[in-house]
Amino acid sequence: MDLQALSDFDLVAAHGGFGRASRASGRSKATLSRRVAELEQSLGVRLIERGSQNLRLTDEGRSLHERTRGLLSEIVEAGEAVVLGASTPKGRLRVSAPMVFAHVALPRIATRFALAYPEVQLEIVAEDRKVDPVEDGYDLIIRIDPSPDERLVGRRFLSDERLIVAPPGMPRPVPGAGGDELAVRAVLLAATPPGSLWRVNSGPEADIILRPDPILRLSSLLMVRDAVLAGAGAALLPKLLVAEDIAAGKLVYWGTHVGPSVEIWALQSSRRLVGAKVRAFLEVVETAFPKKRFDA
Repeated sequence: MDLQALSDFDLVAAHGGFGRASRASGRSKATLSRRVAELEQSLGVRLIERGSQNLRLTDEGRSLHERTRGLLSEIVEAGEAVVLGASTPKGRLRVSAPMVFAHVALPRIATRFALAYPEVQLEIVAEDRKVDPVEDGYDLIIRIDPSPDERLVGRRFLSDERLIVAPPGMPRPVPGAGGDELAVRAVLLAATPPGSLWRVNSGPEADIILRPDPILRLSSLLMVRDAVLAGAGAALLPKLLVAEDIAAGKLVYWGTHVGPSVEIWALQSSRRLVGAKVRAFLEVVETAFPKKRFDA
């Protein structure tokens, strides 16, 4: 496959037309059209439907663009690094991150990165869906407690824990002598399985078992936190999300949930090289959490 022709095709696809791609790159429309036609001929498929007004990618063209645009940018970046004799972060960097982490931690991290690396155009998308870095066009994805996936490589950069918190003034259940489960008015994530229990670490004493009685079920941790702040009930939430509210007296800490810690990982496709901009972003992230755990 001719990489120059592929690069020209991705340029046209990214700009939505030969004219806009020509103006952006300084290359003639005729040259771009010819190179795309040569690529189509070599592949034996139509990549672009050339209408009278608008350019539209075929299914094959869309798939090729999504799979190659990140790879080509890395090839260009690698070549520039060799020519310059150093890895200079530059170009576009797309990051996908879970809603809570994106809203709580990434604004400050992103600002530090942007000030340190002005030649990188950083884009962060906050979303809880399970994205694919290649299919969805991301250089880096941040995941919480990710399942093993041979298509992804990366590292854990942060551990967190889950806390039981409640509004100020809400009566805290008092354990009896029998160690029975204690019912508590609660706000739960919609995905929480029925019958789930909260096991509270109480130090040298036996763990306290709370049975949440849901007054509300909500689809996101941010919504759960806001409902607890409004007085709806207790909730099980990550320390990252509620530490400032506890310190400010807006929420009351009832205890730490017994169980494995929450692991937050930065991952990318195993098919891609770790570019200079990704390395630089990871360095800024890890600098924000030097102990690899969240401390209030």
